[in-house]
Amino acid sequence: MIINQQSLRDLFTGYRTAFQNAFAGVTPDFNPFVLDVPSTTSQETYPWLGSTTSFREWLGDRVIQNLKLHDYTIKNRTFENTVGVARETIEDDTFGVFGPMMAQLGQDAANHPALLVYEMLAAGFSRVCYDGQFFFDTDHPVVNEAGAEVSVSNFQGGSGAAWYLMDTSRVMKPLILQRRKNYNFISLDKEGDHNVAMRKEFIYGTDARLNVGYGLWQLAYASKQELTADNFNAAFAAMQGMSGDKGKKLGIKPTMLVVPATLRAKALQIINAEQINGTTNINRNAVEVLVTPWL
Repeated sequence: MIINQQSLRDLFTGYRTAFQNAFAGVTPDFNPFVLDVPSTTSQETYPWLGSTTSFREWLGDRVIQNLKLHDYTIKNRTFENTVGVARETIEDDTFGVFGPMMAQLGQDAANHPALLVYEMLAAGFSRVCYDGQFFFDTDHPVVNEAGAEVSVSNFQGGSGAAWYLMDTSRVMKPLILQRRKNYNFISLDKEGDHNVAMRKEFIYGTDARLNVGYGLWQLAYASKQELTADNFNAAFAAMQGMSGDKGKKLGIKPTMLVVPATLRAKALQIINAEQINGTTNINRNAVEVLVTPWL
């Protein structure tokens, strides 16, 4: 290839197309339990997390409910992924072999949020959420009907492989994916660029600004106990029985069981089998099973 402005523009267009097509071909498996929100600054604060209201019969004037505010902030982080192509490769017309690499770059970019989401989910036993407690904990503070603070749990305990039960039916979600700048495809391929002039290398890459944080702990329940029908039923009941401040029923309905590949067989047996040990499986199709390779 004769290297000039037009040929480099055409090369960039081809590589970018490969990147974008691969990026668009990925559908993240975490979408049901993650709230995807835009960001306009270096960090975003979510003061309304944990705030609840309740309806009352309208007698007399409206009663204004004062919402408790929290100072939960998610700070954006910057990520990049970059590859280099030797100038001689372009000159010798072997640049086409790098098309799949650019496509892989796009696929990796589309999958990158999953790394952050599942890292945050797995770290929920040691990282705090809006109420100052670990996201999965046994003593989340909730005010009961008498006005006293009591502890509510969304962790079943145990020390084995973790599995997660979630309510994905709400507008709010257990986790928040905050995007400041989406993944874009860039190049440094001009003759005057330092990398070209000094190392005879064309650079192509992508970068983004984003981060993941915790949403409502009430919508996720974790267990490190053995994944059995009894433990699943106990977790299901614990979630459905949750109340908010002042005893308000939250109406939580678990809809998804999230497990790593090591628990795939047990999860599918509990949820999909028609019978277990010769008895009708009462949990058949109770929730959707998500077996993810990211845990």
